[in-house]
This record gives sequence, C-alpha cells and structure tokens, in this order.
Amino acid sequence: MSLAKPAFPAPDHDHGRCTADALAHAEVVCEQRAQKFTPIRRQVLGALLSSHRPLGAYEIIDELAKSMARPAPITVYRALDFLMANGLVHRIESRNAYLACAAHDHDSTSAVAFLICERCGLVGEIPSSSFAKDLNAAARSSGFAPKLSVVEITGVCTHCQKMS
Repeated sequence: MSLAKPAFPAPDHDHGRCTADALAHAEVVCEQRAQKFTPIRRQVLGALLSSHRPLGAYEIIDELAKSMARPAPITVYRALDFLMANGLVHRIESRNAYLACAAHDHDSTSAVAFLICERCGLVGEIPSSSFAKDLNAAARSSGFAPKLSVVEITGVCTHCQKMS
C-alpha cells in the first residue's frame, strides 16, 4: 500500500506552508459549520502547528506566553475542546498531549491511526479507512455506536532510521 502523502514530513519541508494550509483549512471548517474561529482558538492551533510533535496543555500555554499574556489553563482547555470537537486537533492519550490534525478527510466515526516515533517524538497520522470500517462494523454488531477511535503505534520513523 502506498500513501498519497508521507506520514511524516521531510525534515526540510516548507513548515510555513504546512502551517498556513492547516490554518486555512481550520478557517474553512469553522465557516462551513458556522463556528467562530476566535483569536485564542487560532493561537492554540498555531502553537500546536509550531512543530509536528504533540504538546501538553501547559506546553501550549508556555508557547503562547512567548507572544502574548500567559493564558489561563481553562482558556486553553476550552480552545482545545473546540478544536477537537471540530476535528482540527487530536488527543494523544499515551502522551497526555494534543496534536494538530494532519489528515482532513476523516469523519466523526473514522479511526485515526498515529505513528509515534520513540526517538524524535514526531507523530504521523495515517489513513485507516479500511481498518475503521472493520472496527466500526464489529462494534455495531455488538450494539455499540462507535465514535472517533484513536490507535497509537509506537516505533521509529523513516528519518530516524536513516540516521542510525
């Protein structure tokens, strides 16, 4: 199976373009859903987009404090809740951290699969539609109504493997 887009960005990718595209996507999503993409929501998403690594809420606060008055934790958590509800951010349970969504083509019942590099800490998001269909069908056959599922796979990314 070949992926249309690599799970991990190349070390020399245009991160400015990557961030701009994700923010533009967020604006479109919010506009289509008649949701307000407030400055704090934009700033929280921007902090998460500053790298391809998951950040904890207090790391987000620290990142925001570099360019604005230090926000209250509840403000950041509310922004994160909004961003997650709109599919713009995912929670990485094993890291107690958040990651900006890299794939924009899944719905609320999709399974999201994350590849977490144990060496560099980068997280890649991969398509998992066939896996999601099987998993959702099994859940539904048990009378369960599935919502978004998250699968976390740890290992070593291709860039770290090349550096070994």
